[in-house]
Amino acid sequence: MTIAASESFWLLQLFGRFHPLVVHFPIGLLCVALLMELMAWRNASQAYHAGIRVLLRTGFISALLAVGFGWLLAANEGSEGSDLEIHRWAGIATLVLAGLTVFFFESSRRNLYRLALFTTVAGITVAGHYGASLTHGEDYLSSVLPSDQPPPVAGIVSFASLGDNLTPQQVEDLNLQVRTILAHNCYNCHGEAKKKGGLRLDSKDAIFAGGDNGPAVVPGNLQKSELFRRITLPAGHKEIMPSKGKLLPANEIATLKIWIEKGAPWPEGKEKSIYRVAALEPRLPEIPAATGEYTAPIDRFVNAYFKTRGIAWTAPVNDRTYMRRVYLDVIGLLPKAEAVEIFAGDPDPDKREKLVKALLKRDDDYAQHWLTFWNDILRNDYSGTGYITGGRHDITRWLYSSLRDNKPYNWFVKELISPDKTSEGFIKGIKWRGTINSSQSTEMQAAQNVAQVFLGLNLKCASCHDSFISDWTLEDAYSFATIFADSSLEIHRCDVPTGKKVEGRMLFPELGEISPDAAPDQRLRELAEFLTLPKDGRLYRTLVNRIWAQLMGRGIVEPVDVMDNVPWSEDLLDWLAYDFAENGYDIKRLLEQILTSKTYQLRSVSVNDPAELVSENFLFSGMIRRRLSAEQFTDAISTAFHPVYGDSAMAIKRLPEGIAARIPFPRASLVINDKFMTALGRPNRETVSTSRMSQANLLQALELTNGTTFYETLKRGAKDWKKRYPSSKGLVTGLYLNAYGRQPTGEELAIASKILGDVPDENGIQDLVWAIALSPEFQLIL
Repeated sequence: MTIAASESFWLLQLFGRFHPLVVHFPIGLLCVALLMELMAWRNASQAYHAGIRVLLRTGFISALLAVGFGWLLAANEGSEGSDLEIHRWAGIATLVLAGLTVFFFESSRRNLYRLALFTTVAGITVAGHYGASLTHGEDYLSSVLPSDQPPPVAGIVSFASLGDNLTPQQVEDLNLQVRTILAHNCYNCHGEAKKKGGLRLDSKDAIFAGGDNGPAVVPGNLQKSELFRRITLPAGHKEIMPSKGKLLPANEIATLKIWIEKGAPWPEGKEKSIYRVAALEPRLPEIPAATGEYTAPIDRFVNAYFKTRGIAWTAPVNDRTYMRRVYLDVIGLLPKAEAVEIFAGDPDPDKREKLVKALLKRDDDYAQHWLTFWNDILRNDYSGTGYITGGRHDITRWLYSSLRDNKPYNWFVKELISPDKTSEGFIKGIKWRGTINSSQSTEMQAAQNVAQVFLGLNLKCASCHDSFISDWTLEDAYSFATIFADSSLEIHRCDVPTGKKVEGRMLFPELGEISPDAAPDQRLRELAEFLTLPKDGRLYRTLVNRIWAQLMGRGIVEPVDVMDNVPWSEDLLDWLAYDFAENGYDIKRLLEQILTSKTYQLRSVSVNDPAELVSENFLFSGMIRRRLSAEQFTDAISTAFHPVYGDSAMAIKRLPEGIAARIPFPRASLVINDKFMTALGRPNRETVSTSRMSQANLLQALELTNGTTFYETLKRGAKDWKKRYPSSKGLVTGLYLNAYGRQPTGEELAIASKILGDVPDENGIQDLVWAIALSPEFQLIL
């Protein structure tokens, strides 16, 4: 809320408000001048010379006006704060640079002119960024991201009948709602970064101190509380707050009204966070009673969840669907047709549990599949940016052997955080990215990656300023980053040094204290020990949630990198994490628990809108239907449509040294990325990637319909199938068994035979294989 300096001369205020209008002229003109200069430079042409002169001169004049009007706007609108100062001086620097650009252009000093022009546009970018932050708030871009959405403000029903004397708990609850409203609507203009009208609303002392025009809140007096007057003005009024057309809803206005009427009470001592903070310590909830066939702990928790929400259990999937599902989830491959037939005909009631155990014993197949999951999370790849300079290190051999040997997760984490040469690519290999800015220094990037991967915690916002979406502060982020640094780090707020240095500190100090005088490697050893303590329930909840999301299509908490969000079943999450830690941190054991549960065997469900998956109103009713990953699809094409493994053109046969000998054909998880797998969703892994989009997209459609790689693969496969099957019926049956694990129906056989004719040719076979490969039954995990 802005309490403007009403004493300012109206004409100066009027001129000041021309700033937002005029400021866009130098931005556009000088940027276009740079574009024309690049075109002229490339073509060695003088054709653009006259146009560039006009743009530069006009850009300089408009920059001069923008700076002048901007100065008046700041002086007469009561704005303050570090962002304003950066914006002000960046704008003045841009004006000076624009003047130098014109001077060097007119004096024909081409090299100096081009350097000055590039620098001017860079200055415009910096000034524009901070100008946008002042106008729209620092979270203008990030606020639309799913992970950055603020939690809803509770209603006011519980306060409607409050008496004059509030209990301590009522004071705390009411104050929590008030601070939540202010945080989500007022801090951008009246917080640490920006103090319009000299007013801050982000602390008790600041609120009651008021701004340039006196108190914003007068306890017990609505008429004298400027804050309340501003939020209740008619829509469109020039003084209404919040500004920019974002009006407070009626329930939030009513909450503020009650708070002021009750004397604006504030609890004594430490204030409760306005954001949900998940518990750090582990918790062992009581397992609900067994009911009928739902005897496994997972199913008992889900059964209790279903009962409270009126959700009915559906029939489990059939044997063929289950076998295909579990094969793809454990080893990433399609089952062979013969194995499907044997499994479907087996009367053993325990055959599903036996199948899971058998697949989990296929250590190399398991490692080759789950390598994809961990490569994404740990930024591990085999080529790409960073390898050219030698600054990026892969951890493939360490990761492969860790998965193959089912290394306990606590040791897995320790070896990544306190690494030797084979595993240092995650922590130390980040240095190839260099220092982008102060909030993206190599130490800060390491801290962000560790927090995101192992704790499900987003430090990116808090690396530039105090977070708008959590309680994490700039000092928290820098203290944690110092653990990865060679020496103490100086805090920079929005790239501006503050002069304050910090020592290394855990994000959760209750886990332990980092020795202030320890060498860098010793600090990493301490960090690894503290993070993997049994009392760090957050570490193990995060891992359990990621595994659940991988198998079920949606985490118990979503997004998986925001572990402070509310889980759809807190008891299930806590029990799984507690049980995981109590039983040797065994990932394969965790997989077996989930894969053999009745919950995993439920029929898959779909959503109409992907946004439903991250909605706070999400209701779990079964596995979310998923598309095959890029690697699963690539391997499925290799195994289903090529009679002999290894003949696939889907993957470039360039495998990590020391691993190739173990595999029968080039598994897609082990080959360098290409445009085909990129189109199907494989990330470049230059940054942490903890989830992939399961929805189809245009790029994928184009690659599967017109892509050379896919076409050549199907073409080669068609030749193989023609040699093996001279008749259409045998060929169609073979294809269906390989692709779907079942015989074709009579109708499918008739349609396919019509496509192929009596004697199949390569073009007909290729068309049929293409149709099978693009069908939902092949592309989805059902």
